[in-house]
Amino acid sequence: MPVQNKNVLLICGGGGTEHEISLISAKFILDQLKKIDGITPHYVEITKDGTRRDLEGNRCELRRAGELVWPETDQSVVLNYAIPCIHGPPGETGDIQGVFEMMGLPYLGAAPEASRICFNKVSTKLWLDALEVPNTPYLFLSEIDEESLSKARKFFSDEGQDLFIKASSQGSSVGCYHVTKMAELDQAIKDAFTFSPYVLLERTVKGRELEVSVYEYQGKLECSAPGEIICPSKFYSYEEKYSETSKTQTLPRAEGLPSDVVEQIRQYAMKAFRGLKLKDLARIDFFYTDDGKIYLNEPNTFPGHTKISMFPMMMKENGHDYKTFLEYLIATHARTI
Repeated sequence: MPVQNKNVLLICGGGGTEHEISLISAKFILDQLKKIDGITPHYVEITKDGTRRDLEGNRCELRRAGELVWPETDQSVVLNYAIPCIHGPPGETGDIQGVFEMMGLPYLGAAPEASRICFNKVSTKLWLDALEVPNTPYLFLSEIDEESLSKARKFFSDEGQDLFIKASSQGSSVGCYHVTKMAELDQAIKDAFTFSPYVLLERTVKGRELEVSVYEYQGKLECSAPGEIICPSKFYSYEEKYSETSKTQTLPRAEGLPSDVVEQIRQYAMKAFRGLKLKDLARIDFFYTDDGKIYLNEPNTFPGHTKISMFPMMMKENGHDYKTFLEYLIATHARTI
């Protein structure tokens, strides 16, 4: 479906812990947008001091009617579609989606409520339980008092003295700690609370780390075969995800999975996508244990788009080109002014 005369906002950065990764993802998306005839991409970075700047560094602003304005020159364009390429706040938290909703500007990805639910690891768990999608055994804390710490110590003992402590509302392993000693537990919880108002304690799952790309295309919900993360350190930290010295392997199609396991993962992923009211795209992560159990780890409402990111690789493995996917969404959802 051809696109004609559409101004597409690509907004990135955000000033959070994943600011630089957002810029790398935005470059990938910008390269795809430049290949699409009939659109003009408008790259805007929310810098660390909160200023909005275009690709040449000129200051610009978003106005309530869905306009991009350069105040120094009074130049402006009316936007037809937006791509919020921001990992973490304010992109995956629903904040910027709320701004687009008020502007009446269509955008890529989940709506504000679904974004907020999925960015909070605790609310995600509660929804997955309600949807009867198996997920890793957990305990969550809303306070850091002696009663909460006592519950945490009991959970630590009951779950084999091997937990991950996670800040509830952070991405890319920020505020995440692997604890195997009781003496380290309280401090890890206290550290996690410095990042988020809730803290999640999860049993460490031994098994394969699998991911699928779920996306809407040509009126159908698509789900790729699982890809696999092979991490020698067994902790897929922020550094392992993005460092140039990372030893982690990312395979767009996992090898040796039984066909019934592949199908079950796909069914759980699509059930979660629909039940959480996600839109357009998501990467959904799983564990497959040595004793054959499948656990949904977490959904990611705007996955990474770096050169080692799984989402575009798994989409390609599933037979769909990312540029064609973007072109379809813009052609079918962009507003006409």
